[in-house]
Amino acid sequence: MKLYFLSLASGSSGNCYYIGVPGYGILIDAGIGIRTIKRTLKENMIDFAGIIALLVTHDHTDHVKTAGYLSEKHNIPVYATEAVHNAIADSRYVSEVINPSARKIVEKEKPFMIRDLHITAFEVPHDSADNVGYHIKFGDHAFTFATDVGHITATVSDYMSRANHLIIEANYDEEMLMSGTYPAFLKERVSSPTGHLSNRETAEFLATHYHPGLKNIWLCHLSRDNNHPELAYKTVDIRLFNEGIRVGKDVTLTTLKRSTPSELYEFD
Repeated sequence: MKLYFLSLASGSSGNCYYIGVPGYGILIDAGIGIRTIKRTLKENMIDFAGIIALLVTHDHTDHVKTAGYLSEKHNIPVYATEAVHNAIADSRYVSEVINPSARKIVEKEKPFMIRDLHITAFEVPHDSADNVGYHIKFGDHAFTFATDVGHITATVSDYMSRANHLIIEANYDEEMLMSGTYPAFLKERVSSPTGHLSNRETAEFLATHYHPGLKNIWLCHLSRDNNHPELAYKTVDIRLFNEGIRVGKDVTLTTLKRSTPSELYEFD
């Protein structure tokens, strides 16, 4: 059975990803408008009616904007940790509350299944009420989603190292951040251990933890003000090359767009 992956949006103004098989699929985060979600899925010949679940990483608006609407208007179950569910319920930025019947509690490192998808949430450091990444297995394929990562802990490293297909944050270039217009407190927040990963940090992890089973890397959640797609790509590419890892031969590397969809990736 084929497996599909699509990034609908990946940036500080909104995040949403799709993973599915013929007949059904799930969303990871819903920080963009419902019209955009429906339109993007339709353009990729994905039936919105086949969305059977939403997985939420954390409670920041750019990840949960449409979570309540999906549950209330379309009866889509929303999976998140209890702390994230509580924070969403208290958020003034989420216009529709999550239907209580759609509220599914995720426990970190306790595997669960959504039909044929084997899913494990894992702890990710970030300055939200709570934050997780997701490791999703289907057949011989293993996806790991790790976005909004303050720093790479042993747990984060473990789950990222299990992936054949890795979606990993490369949020900012250190020089751009420090020389940019952000106030000092915001620069400190972004670069803190509960903020975001820089291009350099991501490149270093990938270069030192590459394994032959890793087939695809997507760099996600790039900053609009403190990064460029070409810069993020080049930083990782050069670091991998210095370690003897060839992009295009040993692994594919793609920088996801902030506010427009990626291509639809298909795996056998």
